[in-house]
Amino acid sequence: MLDLRLIAEDPDLIKAHLRRRFADEELFKSVDSVVALAARRRELVLERDDLRATRNSLSKDIGALYKEGKRDEAEAAKAEVVAGNERIKILEDELNRVEAQERDHALHIPNLLHDDVPEGPDEAANIELRRVGTPRTFDTPALAHVEVGENLGLLDLERSAKLSGARFSVLRGPLARLERALTNYFLDLHTTKHGYTELVVPYMVHESAMLGTGQLPKFGDDMFQLAAPVNGQDMYLIPTAEVPLTNLHSEEILEEKLLPLKYVAFTPCFRAEAGSAGRDVRGLIRQHQFHKVELVWVTRPEDSIAAHESLLDHAETALKQLELPYRVELLSGGDTSANAHKCYDLEVWLPSQGAYREVSSVSNFWDFQARRMNMRYRPDPGDGKKHKPRFPHTINGSGLAVGRTMVALLENGQQADGSVDLPEALWGYMGGLKRLEREE
Repeated sequence: MLDLRLIAEDPDLIKAHLRRRFADEELFKSVDSVVALAARRRELVLERDDLRATRNSLSKDIGALYKEGKRDEAEAAKAEVVAGNERIKILEDELNRVEAQERDHALHIPNLLHDDVPEGPDEAANIELRRVGTPRTFDTPALAHVEVGENLGLLDLERSAKLSGARFSVLRGPLARLERALTNYFLDLHTTKHGYTELVVPYMVHESAMLGTGQLPKFGDDMFQLAAPVNGQDMYLIPTAEVPLTNLHSEEILEEKLLPLKYVAFTPCFRAEAGSAGRDVRGLIRQHQFHKVELVWVTRPEDSIAAHESLLDHAETALKQLELPYRVELLSGGDTSANAHKCYDLEVWLPSQGAYREVSSVSNFWDFQARRMNMRYRPDPGDGKKHKPRFPHTINGSGLAVGRTMVALLENGQQADGSVDLPEALWGYMGGLKRLEREE
């Protein structure tokens, strides 16, 4: 969430960033609503505070008036105090409503964009920063991962459809082991080489956690909400480990010496894919349930730009070691998610499509998420004074999406005889298995 004061005091700045995002007209109206509500809030606070001051002054006088025998004046002062208290109660009730409305509108307003974010309405305006690795050439057209997996007898979409319908899968034997191998490889890489702390987190979270990272209210249609409350609260299945990892320190004040925090977690992820009808319905690219290893940083504001680049490098390291061709793109304003300040996409090469497809989005959220969840830290410049808490910056990215990485391995490693060669980085995790072959 943006600073309410910033929205109220500089709405033109906010609208300029909305134009860079090619935002809906409703969001411009939300800015105007925040400005109007902020003005009303100031009026209410001023009147309430004036009444409180009058009440306090009269309350001091009432006793003296009684002692002086000025009963009528004392009774008049008491009546004025009572009337003032009643008015204060009315003002505070309205103030609570105004503040709730002000916050509700602000929750819909997206983040400001970094100056580096390119202008443009959609992915066509993204800037390709680099390509790493050379895509293989095939003597015959490369098969899609679905055909590769089914021909090996290791991917069973027919039985998964019987169990759960479209956008689910059943993996068998070595392919199931490959998913586990990728998970362990990613976790080991980021904990031992890159210094992340591994966490195991809940897969169900309160509505407040979804609000904190920005999945709600904007992406509510893409979330799975539980039919019944849990522990007395509405609950959601997590769409990504970003939600529990980033919210871990919501409503806390951290000590500066603890920063940066670097967390990694493997979780299943659950998404309705409400906005992707007809896209990648068959196969492992866009599923309702998938696995992902997520990386999250919490940093001081002055460190977040460098931390963003570091997290990108960590995700790239995984692709390099897996010997997968990929590219890095800087997303345009129209393609950057509402919560992000700046975002890179890592896209891995898929031979069957002759195209690069996203395998990780690496985003810097600035203080947008921290402000929503009221996560702060206390600066310690070493002067012995107690300084006012500040909002840290949060950064996250996949390191990597397991299913999409497996898609890339199946397609890039496919051989003429139908087998799939695996990269050396995974041999140990596969118990020495270097190739996927059809099991008789």
